[in-house]
Amino acid sequence: MEAGRLCCQRQRQVLFLFLFWGVSLAGSGFGQYSVTEETERGSFVVNLAKDLGLGNGELVARGARVIFDDNKQYLLLDSHTGDLLTNEKLDREKLCGSTEPCMLYFQILMDNPFQIYRAELRVRDINDHSPVFRDKDTVLKILENTAEGTTFRLERAHDSDGGPNSIQNYTINPNSFFHIKVSDSDEGMIYPELVLDKVLDREKQQELSLTLMALDGGSPPRSGTTTIRIVILDVNDNAPHFSQATYVIQAPENSPVGSIIAKVSAEDVDSGVYADISYSLFDASEDIQATFQINPFSGEIILRVLLDYELVKFYKVNIQAIDGGGLSARCTVLIEILDTNDNRPELIISSLSNQIAENSPETILAVFRIKDRDSGENGKMVCYIQDNLPFLLRPSVENFYILTTEGALDRESQAEYNITITVTDLGTPRLKTQHNITVLVSDVNDNAPAFTQTSYTLFVRENNSPALHIGSVSATDRDAGANAQVTYSLLPPQDPHLPLASLVSINADNGQLFALRALDYEALQALEFRVGATDRGSPALSSQALVRVLVLDANDNSPFVLYPLQNGSAPCTELVPRAAEPGYLVSKVVAVDGDSGQNAWLSYQLLKATEPGLFGVWAHNGEVRTARLLSERDAAKHRLVVLVKDNGEPPLSASVTLHVLLVDGFSQPYLPLPEAAADPAQADPLTVYLVIALASVSSLFLFSVLAFVAARLCRRGRAASLGGCSVPEGHFPGHLVDVSGTGTLSQSYQYEVCLTRGSGTSDFKFLKPIVPNIQAQSPGRNSEENPTFGNSFGFNFQ
Repeated sequence: MEAGRLCCQRQRQVLFLFLFWGVSLAGSGFGQYSVTEETERGSFVVNLAKDLGLGNGELVARGARVIFDDNKQYLLLDSHTGDLLTNEKLDREKLCGSTEPCMLYFQILMDNPFQIYRAELRVRDINDHSPVFRDKDTVLKILENTAEGTTFRLERAHDSDGGPNSIQNYTINPNSFFHIKVSDSDEGMIYPELVLDKVLDREKQQELSLTLMALDGGSPPRSGTTTIRIVILDVNDNAPHFSQATYVIQAPENSPVGSIIAKVSAEDVDSGVYADISYSLFDASEDIQATFQINPFSGEIILRVLLDYELVKFYKVNIQAIDGGGLSARCTVLIEILDTNDNRPELIISSLSNQIAENSPETILAVFRIKDRDSGENGKMVCYIQDNLPFLLRPSVENFYILTTEGALDRESQAEYNITITVTDLGTPRLKTQHNITVLVSDVNDNAPAFTQTSYTLFVRENNSPALHIGSVSATDRDAGANAQVTYSLLPPQDPHLPLASLVSINADNGQLFALRALDYEALQALEFRVGATDRGSPALSSQALVRVLVLDANDNSPFVLYPLQNGSAPCTELVPRAAEPGYLVSKVVAVDGDSGQNAWLSYQLLKATEPGLFGVWAHNGEVRTARLLSERDAAKHRLVVLVKDNGEPPLSASVTLHVLLVDGFSQPYLPLPEAAADPAQADPLTVYLVIALASVSSLFLFSVLAFVAARLCRRGRAASLGGCSVPEGHFPGHLVDVSGTGTLSQSYQYEVCLTRGSGTSDFKFLKPIVPNIQAQSPGRNSEENPTFGNSFGFNFQ
């Protein structure tokens, strides 16, 4: 079933393809158009719309365009009128040369539906070129006894035009000795032949001058002419004569191919063509013909191959000289070969070992023999190798030599040696032969792996993903093969409590180190361990390297606010007198960050305020100060939200809420905030509490001022006075928060945490700045118990 469905589908696809071809090519044809060459640009060729049977505007709607095979735009289509115009002057000779007819093929493309019309444009020739002879003056030499009817073929003229406009006839000026005969060539061209009508007589006339004219078939016809100068030659009645019957020549055997070995010369007393002598080898063997050749015009004997004194020492060459009338003469050239030092020494290898172990003692590498085909001084030889190599060349009997090592080799210093054995003879000039031997030094495991660094420092950011690639160690071994294959391993750590196997792993093949679990900078900032590299030699050699992994801090801890505490208890209220100057210190937000570096750099900003512009927060120390003078119109109760943000990427933040109460003086009773208001059942006792609080605050304020003045005076004079005022010793009370040297504070402070409201007791604390150089103080506790005052609050004095 499935096979039948696929078969039907394929049949539909094939049917659709043929249908598409039929629609695409529907109406396509083959158009033939013509234009005369040199027609002006923009000349009309044909109305394409009418010729294709298309309506007005159909060429524009269907995007008709003309494309030539050579991608040149010879014709221009006006889609609105349908006219096909010439786009440039057409030169038939440039387009087609001598080809006739000259055809340019193009296509007419249209869309919607897609159709292609094939067409051709014939460029008709005009007679715009005249026949031209290659030489304006031609010399023809003819013997005076040449028979009547003899023909002499002449050089034809050339015409760039084609067809009827090409050359159709040749003519010659009237004379009594010659006429012109026109013949056809194999290429379909015609050429002229000069026919002798009457025997020439050199004694009566030595030269004739004729004018040859070529005519084309144009209308009017064009022509070209050349002058034919006929020189009448005398009859041959003298044979050539050599200056010597025998030539003796000496030729060195190292004469280069193509060099002239000798030159013979013959003379002929005749004139004209009979005095023209040609030279050739006569009765020469194949060896002579293969070794020498003679210039037929100059008589120079030229060497065709290299001479070899050791093979042939003497050559006898016969030379023949023939003049233009067929008369000849002969001579003999004796060539003696001179011996030269033209044989290079030969080196024949008898035995050869190209590989040797690096720890081998003195070993024979090669045994070879040298010889020279020359004799005498040319056959004497010297043999040597280059200096500064750990090899020796020792001569033996009958020109044998032995190549050996001087001692044990070190592959790590040099694994391969190229030895050049040079053999030089003592001839003039000296010839030499060189033979190269490559010696490979095989490896033994005599080098331990060496790390590229004695110690590695790697960095990984905390909270990394498990199996994170944190770095690599690399060791190389100067040995080769299995002796240089290095495997890596983690060595047991010196600290037995360090769980190295659960923290780091190493790829034994490439030394890549991976963190097995997420690292926490706050718990582990660095770890050290050693890795080992061991080769696979026998016996195996190894080395070690120290690896330090430094955990980089990530911004994964938000700022933590130490003061004021945000623990869900009653909020701490800061009291600010309405008479406070601008810049009055209202409170200080103290925060720390568990991160390090810039991730722990904290900045503060005021996020929300009941009355914007009244308070401001210093960005670097978290101090909350008044921004302007307070007025009676300012609300008594204010709620400030301070944002603490670190400098990490991305930054993390925390917020803290401060409650500020504006008072006329510290004797003014403390008013509860709306969110800390008492229950309706306690509304009446609250009035009594406020009256009592007013008197208490006034007394406490006076006492606080006196105590503050005394403390300042005591601090100034403690260097000079021993009993004036003692600094409390001991530990801070448990209800004070120590933020010494934490976060971004420039000075150590102690702040008291306010207690919950409604406890029936109220503690009034003096918050004292701590001198940084003092390690521990026990501040005095000044408090008043007031069972009728339901709220606790703190003051800061500076």
